[in-house]
Amino acid sequence: MYNLMESYFNDNGTAYVFTADHGMSDKGSHGDGHPSNTDTPLVAWGAGIRSPKFLAYTDKPDDGFRFVDDHRHDMPTPQNWALEGFERVDVNQADIAPLMATLVGLPCPLNSVGNLPSHYLKLSKSDEVEAVLANTKQILNQFLRKSEQKQSSSLYFKPFKPLVNYSSVLDRIEDLISARDYKTAMKYSEELRSMALAGLHYFQTYDWFMLMTTITLGYIGWMANLIIHVLQSYTTFPASLLKRTQVYPMNTSMKVYIGGCLFMGLSSIILLLEKSPPLYHAYVFMTIFLWTRIVQNYEFMKSAWRELFNMPFKYIMNLLISSVAALLILEFLVMSFFDRKLYTWCFLALGILASVCGAFSIEASPAVAIYTWLACWFLSVFTLMPAEIPENNNLVIFSGALIILIAMASRWATINTTTFWLYLNRANKQAPKSSKLFFVQVTLISVSSIMVCLTTSHRSQHKELHPLHQLINWCVAGFAMALPLFSPCSVLSRLTSIFLGFAPPFLLLSIGYEAVFYSAFALVLMGWIFLESANLYCSEGSNSSCHSSLADGPVYGYDERCLQLSDLRIPLLFMILFNVAFFGTGNFASIASFEISSVYRFITIFSPFLMTALLIFKLFIPYMLVICTFSAITKIVRVPRIGCYFLVILFSDVMTIHFFFLVQNTGSWMEIGNSISHFGIVSAQVVFVLLLFALTNIYTKDIEVSSWQLTSRKYM
Repeated sequence: MYNLMESYFNDNGTAYVFTADHGMSDKGSHGDGHPSNTDTPLVAWGAGIRSPKFLAYTDKPDDGFRFVDDHRHDMPTPQNWALEGFERVDVNQADIAPLMATLVGLPCPLNSVGNLPSHYLKLSKSDEVEAVLANTKQILNQFLRKSEQKQSSSLYFKPFKPLVNYSSVLDRIEDLISARDYKTAMKYSEELRSMALAGLHYFQTYDWFMLMTTITLGYIGWMANLIIHVLQSYTTFPASLLKRTQVYPMNTSMKVYIGGCLFMGLSSIILLLEKSPPLYHAYVFMTIFLWTRIVQNYEFMKSAWRELFNMPFKYIMNLLISSVAALLILEFLVMSFFDRKLYTWCFLALGILASVCGAFSIEASPAVAIYTWLACWFLSVFTLMPAEIPENNNLVIFSGALIILIAMASRWATINTTTFWLYLNRANKQAPKSSKLFFVQVTLISVSSIMVCLTTSHRSQHKELHPLHQLINWCVAGFAMALPLFSPCSVLSRLTSIFLGFAPPFLLLSIGYEAVFYSAFALVLMGWIFLESANLYCSEGSNSSCHSSLADGPVYGYDERCLQLSDLRIPLLFMILFNVAFFGTGNFASIASFEISSVYRFITIFSPFLMTALLIFKLFIPYMLVICTFSAITKIVRVPRIGCYFLVILFSDVMTIHFFFLVQNTGSWMEIGNSISHFGIVSAQVVFVLLLFALTNIYTKDIEVSSWQLTSRKYM
């Protein structure tokens, strides 16, 4: 191309600028902040470009300047570039636009925010200052336009004070150029340009404080409404408290409602006068609505606060300790989004804590304590594994065998006649039907393991997937997921059947260690059920008549009790396990981190929508297991599932506020994208969990537990 241009024009009047977009790693990751993925070449030569300077290779000290991607300004040239002795002039990518515009003698692009890299140009001192001044005026005009727009729509306008007297600075620069003091004129021009860029940022973020305050107040108002709703609907207060909250309810509510409407109308008028976008109205209206609801419950909150101070000191301390522990756990979950290996330490500690609690506080069977310890430690290994899952067919087949062994152990527990297992299983009398179903599910897992081996060997030999194999895989996966609906309704039998039902599709969509993660995750979920059941069993151990009646009772009723302070452990453990399902085998925030070859056992032609659907379905399976377990535990402990779900929403919103303040618009593409995706994922989590609750309710709605557990203990 260079030779063609030179041979055609032959006037040495062409300038060449060679650059590129950012690079990517061998796995396809791009824009992740690593210099090899973000540094791009910029080579300029030809007319108007000065020759490079020759410098000795030295390790230059950091001069403190940073580019927009936070890279150092004066980093030494890497040895493998073979450019030792040449000066390297690094610029931001936005600086290339004014460079090219100056080379062809055109004004800088209208919305460019780049600084003209004058070190690239071979110009006289006067022309260089004029070029930099033109670049400064172009950015300054953007600033002035932003200022005019904001001033025309603001009732109380706050100008950018450092540029109030910009015209006098321009006059000063013009005088210096006329006096041929180019060095001082250049200095003033560059300072004015930097100030204009700062002014642009000021007006681009002019409404940030108002928006962030409004949105934060909206989240706080939403969380306060959730707490009030849970206290009113799912806890029990003394009757005197309820009486005190009913003083003139209609009169007070009407006044608050009218006041909220007036305030909303006033806010709407102000926003309309300021020509605010429709989203501003939505944010403000929702915040006012939520806080109006809070004020409507003022009497209830005042009575609840008075009642809290009348509580024993021990209860208040328990409340404070529980609140601090919950906040620390939620902060830990926030940090885990940036380092999934934290879950390794979490489950190492959780295994010891659960076993100690089970052995001493709950006084459960030593076998249950040891089992929970080993299960947590087994699961802790997986967050040390690489997010890009290496292909290992043997691990998938081994996982099939492990799933069958776990199911056989659970089957033994189901038919065990000791008191604790009867307490958990309701004396399962559907043994013949259950045995046949168990045999069919184990057979399907064996078939899926065989199909994994066959289809992988075909692919390794570059053979096309046989249509019969493809049909078998689809039939096995679909049939296996329907079988849990026909399993016995006892807790352990139904959950074991669900575990076996989702195993075939998960195995057929697995390529490596994530298949073993499925078993380890299920073991921890079972450990959670055992500990909750042991806790309830031991707390009612003195009622021997109830224990003796277990073997004969047919189907028992179901009475929910009110939430207690100690029940906070259920939504908190759910949040931990839900996030482990999120990060246990990769990064759900990036679908590219999962190997596409895992869908080749179901489809061999390129179909992006079906492939993505299969990948997402595979990722959803661990979530469905943890939600089924959560539903079962709420039935075992006899707490309202919707009340616990509201607590999950409350905890998710605490994390959402933290991620809201971590959203950034500078740095690498990966840093910007991750900050936005983390906020979006946690914000959508409440809706996502609700949909999965509705889906898993098909499997858990008819789970039955014994009715003789204590239901009269109702505390706040």
